Amino acid sequence: MQSKDARFDGWFFTAVLTTRIYCRPSCPVVPPKVKNMEFYPSAAAAQQAGFRACKRCRPDASPGSPEWNDRADLVARAMRLIADGVVDRDGVPGLATQLGYSVRQVQRQLLAELGAGPLALARAQRAQTARLLIETSDLQMADVAFAAGFSSVRTFNETVQEVFALSPTELRGRRGTTAVAPGTISLRLPFRAPLTPDNLFGHLIATGVPGVEEWRDGHYRRTLRLPHGHGVVALKPMPDHIACQLSLTDQRDLAIAISRCRRMLDLDADPIAVDELLATDPVLAPLIAKAPGRRVPHTVDGEEFAVRAVLGQQVSTAAARTHAHRLVLQHGEPIEDPAGGLTHLFPTMQALVGLDPETLAFPKSRRTTLTTLIATLAAGEIDLGAGADWDRAREQLAALPGIGPWTVESIAMRALGDPDAFVASDLGIRYAARDLGLPEAPKPLTEHARAWRPWRAYAVQYLWATGDHAINKIPE
Repeated sequence: MQSKDARFDGWFFTAVLTTRIYCRPSCPVVPPKVKNMEFYPSAAAAQQAGFRACKRCRPDASPGSPEWNDRADLVARAMRLIADGVVDRDGVPGLATQLGYSVRQVQRQLLAELGAGPLALARAQRAQTARLLIETSDLQMADVAFAAGFSSVRTFNETVQEVFALSPTELRGRRGTTAVAPGTISLRLPFRAPLTPDNLFGHLIATGVPGVEEWRDGHYRRTLRLPHGHGVVALKPMPDHIACQLSLTDQRDLAIAISRCRRMLDLDADPIAVDELLATDPVLAPLIAKAPGRRVPHTVDGEEFAVRAVLGQQVSTAAARTHAHRLVLQHGEPIEDPAGGLTHLFPTMQALVGLDPETLAFPKSRRTTLTTLIATLAAGEIDLGAGADWDRAREQLAALPGIGPWTVESIAMRALGDPDAFVASDLGIRYAARDLGLPEAPKPLTEHARAWRPWRAYAVQYLWATGDHAINKIPE
């Protein structure tokens, strides 16, 4: 905090006893005396202790802690589910059910590590959602309250006043005058520097499914299937943030849409920690020095990506996009997109259950793989959501016919978000290994990559980036 190191924003929060304000570590104000400081592991814990958010550094809007995307334990899984709105939709019992633990155990673990229970953590998220709606939309305050997940306007007013020391009306009066299209919410998604966006956006664009994703006017755009409706998001990399424009059919989905976009772009990662470890390998060090801060392109829907991974087995990127586009046209849900060329939501697993294998233009064995995967996901037998158990999901996927290590690790990396997933048999990885003088065969390459743990998924991005492929470039 004394050095105002922005790398630690979101890792912890500093509360000042004399002013009753809590800040992020990089707050620009003069640091208080050490005896007047207390530290909290979450914004929710600081708020629960009676501190309000600083108006200068806006700690409630700092990047999320990278721990929740790097770990697979109960607390990390719970935090990912809370960010995805599970507590607001299903309550604490619903959260506990998804995690497979008792309510008491979940509350005890969260309190022990974060100083706040699931309700307090969800309340802090609702407050941040309310602030975004107040500052980026023209909704009436009553509509903002219910869209943010509050049960009453009174609770909304009291929470906003308590957390930000400003009334909702005062917050709206402080906002800028940036104009956005009607019905569009415009916001900035923060991240920890550095960030090299080329492979991140290049991968999403190059593999994008027509009708579901597109590159338009310098923005990566895609449709989102959300709990209360659907949405369209447009994302553009900027020097110090990601510009985000959201159009939603139901404003209650705002926090969930933001969480899924942040997860897709891996914005809560700690690039300095990742790069420091990977750079100890003399082969990777020059690649990291040239373009530090590469992120892992994730997904907004784990089941969607699993289907697309099977469609991409042993075919080119263009062929995989074609196969996916056909599924979208035949089974996806049509939408209207006045601002672009998006036409459909990716089909749900329930919509794909009735898929006729004979309509699929690829080998019979892969048809069996795809239809078996779809049936398994539709039955809820494999969890690929935000709170999934990574090891269990791997075991279940590997047990399905036609799903080998490449598909399992691709899903683990892109859908589950495991930072240590490693696609050793990927053709692009093998070419990169050969050109860099690393072992080319999967087994010795995996052995060499032990030194890259727990960040092997990030090493994959640096290796992929050595090739001249469209996934490494943002189009003009």
